[in-house]
Amino acid sequence: STPASAGPATSADGSTPSASAMSELMQTAPDLYADDPLPDFATNLLSRVAEMVGAAGGSIRLDRGDGQGRQVLARFGRPPRPGSDLLRVPLTVHRPYAGELELDAAPSAYARPLAVLTAERLSLHLENDRLRRTDIRRQVWLTFLAEASELLAQSLDVDLTMALVPQLVVPRLGQWCAVHTTDEWGRLRLAAASHADESMLPQLHKVLAETGPDSIQARLREASRSAAQIPLGGPMEGFAVPLIARGQRLGTLAVGRHQRHRHDPDEVAVLEDVARRAALAIENARIHAERRRVAQTLQQSLLPPVLPLVDGIGFAAEYVPTGDDAEVGGDFYDVVPLPDGRWLVVIGDVSGKGVQAAAVTGLVRDVIRVLVGDGKPLPEALARLNETLVERGGGRYCTLALAAVGPGEGDQLDVSLHLAGHDRPVLLAGAGGAGFVGTGGTALGLLDTITSPTAKIALAPGDSLIFYTDGVTERRRGRELFGTDRLRDAAAPLAGYSADVVAARLRSAAINFSVEPPRDDIAILVLRNDAT
Repeated sequence: STPASAGPATSADGSTPSASAMSELMQTAPDLYADDPLPDFATNLLSRVAEMVGAAGGSIRLDRGDGQGRQVLARFGRPPRPGSDLLRVPLTVHRPYAGELELDAAPSAYARPLAVLTAERLSLHLENDRLRRTDIRRQVWLTFLAEASELLAQSLDVDLTMALVPQLVVPRLGQWCAVHTTDEWGRLRLAAASHADESMLPQLHKVLAETGPDSIQARLREASRSAAQIPLGGPMEGFAVPLIARGQRLGTLAVGRHQRHRHDPDEVAVLEDVARRAALAIENARIHAERRRVAQTLQQSLLPPVLPLVDGIGFAAEYVPTGDDAEVGGDFYDVVPLPDGRWLVVIGDVSGKGVQAAAVTGLVRDVIRVLVGDGKPLPEALARLNETLVERGGGRYCTLALAAVGPGEGDQLDVSLHLAGHDRPVLLAGAGGAGFVGTGGTALGLLDTITSPTAKIALAPGDSLIFYTDGVTERRRGRELFGTDRLRDAAAPLAGYSADVVAARLRSAAINFSVEPPRDDIAILVLRNDAT
């Protein structure tokens, strides 16, 4: 700015400001490189105009609408004398800014015009400051909304999503926040709440639980019914907005006012945006929870609830669904009684995942039960099942391992093993040692005719036959697979253990091979000769 010694402030006769003084006042500008140039600029302007009009003192007060009220932006000279007649000029700024210039000056013909000119000069830069701060604030809100969306999208748990919303809102957008959800009867239930002062949480919960025509509960019900913003009176002043997603009314989001000021239009718009995003996140979490429940119910229907207890034969199974618990896998196992008194052990894997794979899995399981229940030999049962899958089409195929087990000579168990494209089981000898047994065959549902050679196996007391799906052998750690050799090596030290222990230890070995959740279902079925 122009130095104060640039020239006299008044004309030679002292009646009006000189041209140089007026020019100096007009050319004064803020320091572009200062962090906050307005206080120094306002002080400079105030001191110049005060000197021009011979004011004993003066001040400039500004309210930025941030809840702080009017603050002194600049001061000059002595404070005004009690009862003095001050010259006041309002600053011409837009809301939420407001302020005035005040001079303790003797009345003169040019004092007010100069004060008005100074106020206008300052107002121009205040308006630039308002626009700059508004732009920065809106950028901050956009960043906040983007971060809130990302946090809300990361959770597919309904309770966790609802608990996260008040944490996002308080204290940035209000002193307190409460999320209520609507049950099937249309009643509101408190799902989550937060307060900037934790000691006030019990009081908040008490007020939110109160009923009556003037209670917050009544206002929340009104917001939910009307799908509109509703103000909330004391003692917890604020407002409520409905939570609506895909046309469904899910509940309400209530927010308490700030400690120092009411919500401005920008904050209200941000809160309404948060409510929309929160409602969508809650609805997505609910849909995912429903999908997970349906998937788990469907998966459980494809597996036997319990394995049979048979004298001299131990059965044990372990099943780990894929990492996506909302997806149904195609792996299954079963133990079925045969008409001749033997037992049929079945383990299979249908290609693909999802409802279509589950439908094929259910079909395979039911067809096997019907065919073997009618006394069909295993090779014929496999051939009929293959015909069914080929006729059905759809590109789905299935690998199967079938083993009919019954008493043999002495304490032995005789096993007739048929493999239809399935991995060979591991024979774990009770005396020690493990190896693969069986002869490979054709997967079902691909070709019109199949081959499935019979392998005869005698299980001595303590011997186990371990069946598994490719979710075990294809478990990944980077580029490395768990593989069949590692499975055999993991089984070898388990000789002599019960079927339950063998199945559980192999499950742990497969799961602990990688920190990643399983990409495919893991199914392990152990058949053991428990004769003593």
